[in-house]
Amino acid sequence: MFYYYDPTYSLVLIGIVICMLASSRVNHVFRRYASVRSMSGMTGREAAERILRANGIYDVQVCHISGHLNDHYDPRNKILRLSDATYNSPSVAAIGVAAHECGHAVQHAVGYAPLKIRGALVPVANFGSTLAWPLILIGLLIRSDAAVLLINLGILLFSAAVLFQIVTLPVEFNASKRAVQALEKGGMLYGEEIDGTKAVLRAAALTYVASAASMILQLLRLIIIGGRRQDD
Repeated sequence: MFYYYDPTYSLVLIGIVICMLASSRVNHVFRRYASVRSMSGMTGREAAERILRANGIYDVQVCHISGHLNDHYDPRNKILRLSDATYNSPSVAAIGVAAHECGHAVQHAVGYAPLKIRGALVPVANFGSTLAWPLILIGLLIRSDAAVLLINLGILLFSAAVLFQIVTLPVEFNASKRAVQALEKGGMLYGEEIDGTKAVLRAAALTYVASAASMILQLLRLIIIGGRRQDD
């Protein structure tokens, strides 16, 4: 019954567990500080607009988007989209998340290098993640000299997606740093409120770390599988 058991599955399972724990953590921390009303009474939208203006950014539109914690900045259309839990909420968590997305808008405005690199990697990463597994599966199924070539090509393409996840880390960390600085400088949050925002942003950052770790573990698994196929 264990004939088809592959020990490398454990790497995938570890990645899944890491991502689940990170997701659980960010939801727990966000819920905690979503119930803490900021002393300023500002909503996420108001905080975002103030931060953008303070940085001389007037061509970015702040919009509402349905969903939960799917806030993001769209550099192509220069739109900062805030979710249901952020847009009209005056909570410490909402202001922190809105400020973080403003951090990306500021990065875009000043030409932050890692953000440019990540943007350039998007089509490569999408192409790689789409074709990697089909090539690897075909390489595993066929018995010819081309099998190893297909597997290695698939691994190379998957590596592009992993690289994208790695480059994302400094972009996210920097956006959080900019967010905290903007909130402190602008007097939008005070004392323990800043600590709460930092806790929310740290928890959010862990989800990106977990995602990168999961992708690296998958890449390691593919390399092991490729090595076995080459030995055969």
